[in-house]
Amino acid sequence: MIWGQLSLQDSNSPLMDELVWFHDFAMLPLVLISSYVLCIIYSLLSTKSSTQQAYEHHQLESIWTLMPIIILVTLAYPSLHLLYILDETHSPSMTIKVIGHQWYWSYQYSDFMNLEFDSYMLPDDDLSNGNVRLMEVDNRMVIPMMLETRVLVTAADVMHAWTIPSMGVKADAVPGRLNQLSLFPYRPGVFYGQCSEICGANHSFMPIAVEAITTSSFKNWAIKMYNENIES
Repeated sequence: MIWGQLSLQDSNSPLMDELVWFHDFAMLPLVLISSYVLCIIYSLLSTKSSTQQAYEHHQLESIWTLMPIIILVTLAYPSLHLLYILDETHSPSMTIKVIGHQWYWSYQYSDFMNLEFDSYMLPDDDLSNGNVRLMEVDNRMVIPMMLETRVLVTAADVMHAWTIPSMGVKADAVPGRLNQLSLFPYRPGVFYGQCSEICGANHSFMPIAVEAITTSSFKNWAIKMYNENIES
């Protein structure tokens, strides 16, 4: 994502691919309808003819009743299908629990080792070359690429929202409740998000950074983090 970008972020998951496709698909009838309405308005303003004596037109009324129904049905089916697949996880390789706090995130890798850490935003003085201001954190959430990861989202105090736009996921973090989402990155890199629920004074300063790496690199990272936790 760059400043001034108007389009969606580059996709890094099959879910985001589906969202981008549905966005483009929905924009087609919107553009056509908007263009048609503008043409009608221009025609009415530029002509002097009048139809004050026309009180009914059954064919025209049928057309403007059926056309919106057809358009809505055409948009409804892919929309419902997309809502269904966004909430499904099939065979996740692991599960990560994300807990929102005021104002940072905690991550728990409890499937294969008792690995827990907090993730705070890096202040400007600690940024390195290439880091994104107000988006970089001290501990990124690391996941393996080309494998499905289930993420359980909750909160410890107030409502938050865990969001990664490039992966097409957004889940409310509600105290006392677990919400589920699925991640399947198909290319390596660091992908950023932010809390999308106004949660207090520092709501704008609890970014999310997810790093997708290869499976072998992920194993080495997990062992390193586990050893550091034991030493501390």
